[in-house]
Amino acid sequence: MKPIKANLMILLVTMTWGTSYLFMKIGLETVPSFSLVALRFGIAFLVCAAVFFKQFHSIHFVTLKYGFILGFLLFFVSASVILGLKTTSASNAGFLASLTVIFIPLLSIVLFKDRLSYRLIISSLVAMTGIGLLTLNNQLTLNSGDLLCILAALFYAFHIIVTGRAAKVANTLQLGILQLGFAGGFGVLSALIFEEPQLPSTKESWIAVLVLSIFCSAFAYIIQAMAQKYTTPTHTGLIFSLEPVFSALFAYLFMNEVLSLKGYIGALLILSGVILAEIKVKRKSTLLL
Repeated sequence: MKPIKANLMILLVTMTWGTSYLFMKIGLETVPSFSLVALRFGIAFLVCAAVFFKQFHSIHFVTLKYGFILGFLLFFVSASVILGLKTTSASNAGFLASLTVIFIPLLSIVLFKDRLSYRLIISSLVAMTGIGLLTLNNQLTLNSGDLLCILAALFYAFHIIVTGRAAKVANTLQLGILQLGFAGGFGVLSALIFEEPQLPSTKESWIAVLVLSIFCSAFAYIIQAMAQKYTTPTHTGLIFSLEPVFSALFAYLFMNEVLSLKGYIGALLILSGVILAEIKVKRKSTLLL
């Protein structure tokens, strides 16, 4: 698979996640936080396991190990965002969770001594500036919800980096499915310990849970695991920074929400950051030829 195709697949995943906030909001109307996490990833795992059961005749230990690690990270990220939204605004949460774009190159330098070009550093900063303009309110206050969203961004940066490493040595299809199962398992355990587990009580909530499970989880995370084998964690994080843009687009299409001038400038900066990073990939490919 060529890097451009892998990046387009990750872009499709990002578009899917752009709809998730709407469905999470609907689901949380009747389902507690950890129960929603358990249902989302539990159903996603069962669907994927049923479709790809022939791929599980044998599982290498390295795939199982990375599936467990990624499942824990995925659970922590999802639970942190949902819990954080209870005490912070959606704008703050969107901005802070998008700090993943900055955490990825920093963690890559600290953990793996990776060398990053100035182009990638600049494009990350441009994308971060755009995210701030698109989602940040005039006043930013730091509370427990904000801290949870920062933790979610940090752990999602770990998730992207670990996925990139794991995809080189593990079965990517098995990896994508196993992480859903482990994330759902952590969700069930947390629901049993910290709350009274509940199922959706309305048709709308069930639709929201199923969309989150099948499209935003089963489809998205498997595609991510498969595509990241052919691209870099930094490029993945930059493409993921488009998520607020797609969220705003779907809000406009389905809820008639209109961005402010600052929001449109932010969206343009995010797109510019992604394009700036992608130009380097194309030049590098040309030089290698």
